[in-house]
Amino acid sequence: MSTGGSKRAIVAAMIANFGIAVAKFAGFLFTMSSSLLAESIHSLADTGNQVLLLFGGKRASMTPTRLHQFGFGRERYFWAFVVSIILFSLGSMFAMYEGVEKVLHPHPLESPSWAIGILLFSILLEANSFRTAVVEARHVKGKSSWSAYIRRSKSPELPVVLLEDTGALFGLVFALIAVSVAAATGNGVWDGVGSITIGALLGVIAIVLAAEMKSLLIGESATMEDETAIESAIVATPSVQRLISLRTEHIGPDDILVAAKVEFDQSLTMKDLANIIDETEARVRTAVPTASRIFLEPDVVRPEKGNVGDPWSGLDAD
Repeated sequence: MSTGGSKRAIVAAMIANFGIAVAKFAGFLFTMSSSLLAESIHSLADTGNQVLLLFGGKRASMTPTRLHQFGFGRERYFWAFVVSIILFSLGSMFAMYEGVEKVLHPHPLESPSWAIGILLFSILLEANSFRTAVVEARHVKGKSSWSAYIRRSKSPELPVVLLEDTGALFGLVFALIAVSVAAATGNGVWDGVGSITIGALLGVIAIVLAAEMKSLLIGESATMEDETAIESAIVATPSVQRLISLRTEHIGPDDILVAAKVEFDQSLTMKDLANIIDETEARVRTAVPTASRIFLEPDVVRPEKGNVGDPWSGLDAD
């Protein structure tokens, strides 16, 4: 894992979700509540999701091979994407199915006090897990809003846990409301409505998560702050005349590939040029330690190519 904070948040969420899943399923056996069954499957899926995130972190640390020469950093993105699929299939679709079934064939809840007690207990456990994720995320999100942090984070674990815990907390509240109304009215349809609401919420979260992980899997550039630091380090190197073009890509949360065309002093000998390139790479790594792989190509400006002073020439804005 890139940081102990991510691992702590994942382990806290895994322990909480497993305990909640056991409690909810016991509650379902007592009450036959559709909302509780949907929530127990949701928590069990979340427990498996945290295991997958830990597995992805372990895989990402493997030594590069001949076939995967840039390492396995994207394993973390892949397993986070798998988490979104599980959240949608086992979480959202199952909850929707159970909810529709309960609405079509309602029956009164058995021992609703058990369901309410278990849901309140689950909210306490989930709130503690959510608090851990928030505390750890605050160390890295800076002044960004929470939505901006989730959209722009290159590390998938904390955003995944934050989204899962947010969905779990809202889902528990929806389930508590649904069970309470169903118990008060004696109408089991409300239990099914609660399950459908939980399923819709999980579906939205799964789609947001899948979209973010898809973007990272395809390959995202470094942040504007990191790119500015890289550019400054290059142009500040003695014998560098100008930076012609710069391209960056995250090949893992903590691994940035840097490729640049640079115009050097044309009076340099081949040996001097090699030394200056080494110095430039060292300056870049000092400015941005996650710039793990740097490729600098000596070049000269060709005005006819239209790239003078415009490192993004020919690229569409996204």
